[in-house]
Amino acid sequence: MLDITKIRSDFPILQTKIHGKPLIYFDNAATTQKPKVVIESLVEYYSTYNSNIHRGVHTLSQKATEAYEQARKAVATFINAPEEAEVIFTRGTTEAINLVAFSYCERFLKTGDEIIISTLEHHSNIVPWQMACEKHGANLKIIPINDEGEIEFEVFKSMLNEKVKLVAIGHVSNALGTINPIEEIIKHSHSLNIPVMIDGAQATAHIGVDIQKLDCDFYCLSGHKMYGPTGIGVLYGKRKWLDAMPPYQGGGDMIDKVSFEKTTYSGIPLKFEAGTQNIADAIALHKAIDYLTEIGLDKIEAYEHELLQYATAKFMEIEGMKIYGTAKNKSAIVSFIANNIHPYDMGTILDKLGIAVRTGHHCTQPLMDRFKIPGTVRASFAFYNTKEEIDDLVDGIKKVIAMFS
Repeated sequence: MLDITKIRSDFPILQTKIHGKPLIYFDNAATTQKPKVVIESLVEYYSTYNSNIHRGVHTLSQKATEAYEQARKAVATFINAPEEAEVIFTRGTTEAINLVAFSYCERFLKTGDEIIISTLEHHSNIVPWQMACEKHGANLKIIPINDEGEIEFEVFKSMLNEKVKLVAIGHVSNALGTINPIEEIIKHSHSLNIPVMIDGAQATAHIGVDIQKLDCDFYCLSGHKMYGPTGIGVLYGKRKWLDAMPPYQGGGDMIDKVSFEKTTYSGIPLKFEAGTQNIADAIALHKAIDYLTEIGLDKIEAYEHELLQYATAKFMEIEGMKIYGTAKNKSAIVSFIANNIHPYDMGTILDKLGIAVRTGHHCTQPLMDRFKIPGTVRASFAFYNTKEEIDDLVDGIKKVIAMFS
């Protein structure tokens, strides 16, 4: 079992008071809080060895370069990537998806081709594909979902054909918590030689990810959703695709040789890391990975599932409660509307009680349209949360309902 008291002491922000009340933070799907080791690594970098990387022979540059590349190695180990060079640092999942949408589609997408996504997707896994399809004359196809928030798998299988050049789908829904059957999605897609990109923003902090077992072609993740800093993320890509794709941006560090007549490019990963990278935050991401690894993702997953079951049972005792997203396999997210109270009203009053939840469409407007609602209140849990905090949330929801009665 996890030592929750010890874990909570690792996160300074959990000592904060909001409107005079202890902070209860249930907005972990938007961003997670940071342990002291992550915060301290940022201070250490800027205080003791701040320098640019890859192109300096002096001591500080060498130290920064080593720490940056060790971070890449840590990511590769964490997701079990076949080789470190297949790990590309980005600003986050959104940039990683945009990189694939630009570079992969520039090379492989043509008029009449198709890309498949699902109704569950975050806007960052919708809009880049719309832009790519518009640019190349391709068509975007959408996998429907059932009332529980699960993709209709048989429909998905029927959508696969020789026109499909990519399947891009989320590992875990940020709005509903649904864990998609990505192993089966990859298997069926690969049977027709269709590559698969996984948006893993909501997965890597909560469940173990084994790239080699999944055999996906691309996998995207964000540091700030796995207890690391903002502004750093990762694109994993199979070498065969990354080698064939043109650079996403041009500039320093991604070149082999530059002349006014012609420029040749570095190999991966530098080919996709133009300019000065987010060095400090990559190093801090390494610390976050070490922190998660030390605790154990298997223990984290089990504890958060316990929180999910507890919260779901407590929520269903509330009169007028409607939970959206009741998939058989889901992560620790509960999206709800209580007694038809607008999510913004619910969230605003809960904040006065010191409880942070997310309200609105969660960057999934098409998904909200599917359920014919403007949005939900979303409580998303992390391993530093407790059942006692869930009890306080339930009491808070009841107080809001009483106010509107």
